[in-house]
Amino acid sequence: MDGILLVNKPKDMTSRDVVNLLSKKFNLRNIGHTGTLDPIATGVLGIAMNKGLKIVDLLINDTKEYIATAKMGISTDTLDVTGNIINEEGNYQVTKEQLIEVLNSFVGKSIQEVPLYSALKVNGKRLYEYARGNKEVEIPKREIEIYEIELLELNKDEFKFRVVVSKGTYIRSLIRDIGNKLGIPCVMSDLIRMKQGNFRLEDSYTLEEIKNDNYQLISIKDALAGYKFIKVNSFIENKVLNGRILENRYEDEKIVFINESDEVLAIYKVYEKDNTKVKPIKVFK
Repeated sequence: MDGILLVNKPKDMTSRDVVNLLSKKFNLRNIGHTGTLDPIATGVLGIAMNKGLKIVDLLINDTKEYIATAKMGISTDTLDVTGNIINEEGNYQVTKEQLIEVLNSFVGKSIQEVPLYSALKVNGKRLYEYARGNKEVEIPKREIEIYEIELLELNKDEFKFRVVVSKGTYIRSLIRDIGNKLGIPCVMSDLIRMKQGNFRLEDSYTLEEIKNDNYQLISIKDALAGYKFIKVNSFIENKVLNGRILENRYEDEKIVFINESDEVLAIYKVYEKDNTKVKPIKVFK
């Protein structure tokens, strides 16, 4: 059982909860997810099985699309509505035009501070462990990119928007930063991951469907649909499976070698020391 299973993660479950449940369902030890979703969030969660684990780091790098809902007038320690309220502001006004202008100001690259309540590790410990233990820690910041952002709804105390982001972007932090520009405390109240790379919500399965064996696994080849595929004969196949460096006869930075049965053999990239050659980064023996 090699490949990726797309799950429509339900609310109030961690990504690890989903992995553990499916590990028991399929009796698998080699299983993991392709990018954490907060317990409050729903939507596309890729579950990698067996050889599918080899491409997790490639899939995590893909862009992601979300529909997020922000509640105005409060801030919390977790940056979402599940946390402890640390500030409330009832006297505020925001117009649709003002909100659109602020949202558009986030398009492009910027430096974002990671939420304190997150699974990111600092000195071997996850940030939420520092938070729960009331221990001091320097909160990391990193570069992110917002590719698209648009307002969908604005109500009295909430607004909903669609956003396409780079790897490592925290929507909770984005909503906090939007609130700061508006001069209004804001927290995330709902989040749906609509896409991760080529993986779409409409192609995902509920846990109930998977429980009843109503699902289809995405093959490793299909999961790598954005890459250039090169079909090789048995002579080259043997070299590829042995991780040999090959002559670069290809135009792409990364390529996927497949055999005559359309099975993925390896992912290669241009060799840094000699761009006339390509070297393996993933080999699927």
